[in-house]
Parts: sequence; structure tokens; C-alpha cells
Amino acid sequence: MARVAIVMGSQSDMPYMEETIKALDGLGLDHEVHIMSAHRTPDLVQRFATGAADRGVKVVIAAAGGAAHLPGVIASWTTLPVIGVPLPTTDLKGFDALLAIVQMPAGVPVATVAVGKAGARNAAFLAAQIIGLSEPQFADAYRAYREEQAAKIREGVTGF
Repeated sequence: MARVAIVMGSQSDMPYMEETIKALDGLGLDHEVHIMSAHRTPDLVQRFATGAADRGVKVVIAAAGGAAHLPGVIASWTTLPVIGVPLPTTDLKGFDALLAIVQMPAGVPVATVAVGKAGARNAAFLAAQIIGLSEPQFADAYRAYREEQAAKIREGVTGF
């Protein structure tokens, strides 16, 4: 049973979303990966979103560049938390995707993270925080990750 679903509009988004997969793997969070388009395969998006909770999905991470409709369309078909990852796939370097994802109408929220690979990693960490509210082992895994990050920085500090 996958707790997190990762959705992207095309295979070309995979280099960014591999960061999400790596982070989820590091936290021990099981996931499923789908490629579908809000514009080219809207029927698949609807079927995916309306059935995700029944399959055990707790959080959806949706990547989008260009028109950036995928996270919002998924959010329109489910009440699960949706995290949108804006991708820098156009000449605007993701700024267009960021604006499209963040400007959801009231009542249909999509959490929005940073553009690109950093956002892809943060989406995984935010999913762990959300799921960790009811499954503490994932909150603990994320806390351990943060402590490891801090320890690496402290190792390099020689004094003030």
C-alpha cells in the first residue's frame, strides 16, 4: 500500500521527481509513481484522483511545468492533501508554474513548494510531516534526517 502518490505530466519530469523518490525512500515512505496529463489524459487523472484514497494514498505530490494544471486538477477530484512541485521546464524557469500552482481558489488547496529539485525533495519531507501526524515513525524518520543535516553543518564549524 503506497502512502504517497507521485504524479507528473510526462517522462521528461522524472529527473526532478527522482529527488522526491530518493527522499521518500530515505524516510521509509512507500510510494507509487504515475505519468498522466491534465490536458492529454484527463480521464486518467480523474480515475487516479478519485480512487487514490481507496488505495491507501494519504498524500499526493504532483509535479507541473508549463501550464502547471496537474496539481490543481488532482486537487479538484480529491480531498487528500496535494503538494504541487513547480518545475523549471519553460523559458520562465518555473516562475510560471509556481504562480499557476500557488493561485488555487479558496476551498481547493494545493500546498506549493520551491521550484525544481529542492521543491521535489521538500515535497517528500512535507508528505512525511503530514503522514507523521498519524504514523509517528515517519515523523521520527524526518526528525532524524533534520538532526543529521544539523550534525553535518556542526562538523564543519570551527569557531566564531
